[in-house]
Amino acid sequence: MHIIPQRIAVKFTRAHRAAGVVLAAALITAACGDGVTGVETATSNARQLRASATAPAFAVLANAAVTCTNGTITGDVGTFLAAPTGSFTATVCPVIGSVHIGDAAAIAGYNSFLAAYAALAPVPAEPCTLLTGTLDGLTLAPGVYCFDAAAALTGVLTLKGPANGTWVFKVGTSGTGALTGTNFSVVMDGGALPCNVTWWVAQAATLTDSHFIGTIMAGAAITLTRGTFAGNVWSQADVTITGTTLVGCNAGSTSPSGKGKCNQGVGNGPEGCDPGNSNHHNPTNDEDGGIPGKPGRKP
Repeated sequence: MHIIPQRIAVKFTRAHRAAGVVLAAALITAACGDGVTGVETATSNARQLRASATAPAFAVLANAAVTCTNGTITGDVGTFLAAPTGSFTATVCPVIGSVHIGDAAAIAGYNSFLAAYAALAPVPAEPCTLLTGTLDGLTLAPGVYCFDAAAALTGVLTLKGPANGTWVFKVGTSGTGALTGTNFSVVMDGGALPCNVTWWVAQAATLTDSHFIGTIMAGAAITLTRGTFAGNVWSQADVTITGTTLVGCNAGSTSPSGKGKCNQGVGNGPEGCDPGNSNHHNPTNDEDGGIPGKPGRKP
């Protein structure tokens, strides 16, 4: 594995964007603690992106339609548009939370999302470490990371840092670029928390058979197929979930980090974490894709 340090970049100050960045800090997911270590400019930027309790309390937020089939959602679901254009279609998809279709809460949450999205939009000379490739086998410290175009991810990415560490990934900083993850897993180590991870995406985000961590803020549609997702999905278009277990950041004690707590229920698949000593015969106690009545853990 290679640890990529934060790159020293030109420091920038733009008075007309300062208020927006401060607003963004109050709009992403709740985070713990104060400050992270590293290069001063990147550290300052990352710290500003800490969330507060005033963040939109939605695990899933879309402009028009949310569709969930054979999945589960823990957290609130909302659409900006009201019925009939705005809709939530659930087929064998329990929601542990409330559903808001074009009501005041959903509208306020969506507008907050748009403000945060705009505030996080890339600007010239922004402190950022440029990434390329699939990210497989990399270990990244807290910081701000960018793909100038599309990101096609696979394999295992490790985010290593303290509980107050913050990671921001920006995909499509040149103006266009989608996020695609196939058999892609994010693992957290060193006490790092999944809800301190933000993925800003210029266009669509599509994850297939992945175990993803972080909040996705996408300029187009978000599609999740199978796998697990720890974080929020906020889209300026539609959200489609098929066979994915999603746990939002405001849903309670969700911390699928390298050594954090897990949901030990059988059938929710590997969560990239260690739930305890329930499986002492294996290197990790995380279940390996078990289903009710047929656990994936070895005896």
